[in-house]
Amino acid sequence: MIITREKLHDIKDYKLLPEGAPYQLIEGEFIMTPAPNPLHQIISANLFKKVSRFIDEKGIGITLYSPVDVYLGEKDAYQPDIVFINKERIGIIKEDGIYGAPDLIIEILSPSTAYYDIKKKYRVYERYDVKEYWIVDPDMRGVEVFLNDKGEFSLFLKVYEKGSIKSNLIKGLELSMDEVFNI
Repeated sequence: MIITREKLHDIKDYKLLPEGAPYQLIEGEFIMTPAPNPLHQIISANLFKKVSRFIDEKGIGITLYSPVDVYLGEKDAYQPDIVFINKERIGIIKEDGIYGAPDLIIEILSPSTAYYDIKKKYRVYERYDVKEYWIVDPDMRGVEVFLNDKGEFSLFLKVYEKGSIKSNLIKGLELSMDEVFNI
């Protein structure tokens, strides 16, 4: 039996897609990512407002939200929900995207993307040395914070329902779960 595999794509192929095409390039495959639901967007807005305000007040970098392309190697182009880049590394931001790992990535799980956020993108973020990775679960009202140490993530903090989440990377950044999931 002969098994053929569809051609793997790279960043050059990804850049040929029309602007706004609902795809991410994950390990060489185009993965369609439909528009998020309103709850996802409310949580994203809550997080972005709090995180970006803190970052701006401290003058320590820049916070961006999706859609913005993050290029990691030749086979991965992602659009994380929220990214933070330390001011010393602002140079990775180019006209057509971010080339290299942001310092912090926040992904909010959706039914269509949860598998990729938890499995495939997790491993790529780990390999490319994302310093801190937050996985936000709207259904469980929870946040898990992972820290990268020498190319390997470890769970730093897991909070569900009540309490606060804090960043190890961005000293002083702390958010209550009510601030994250407030509708």
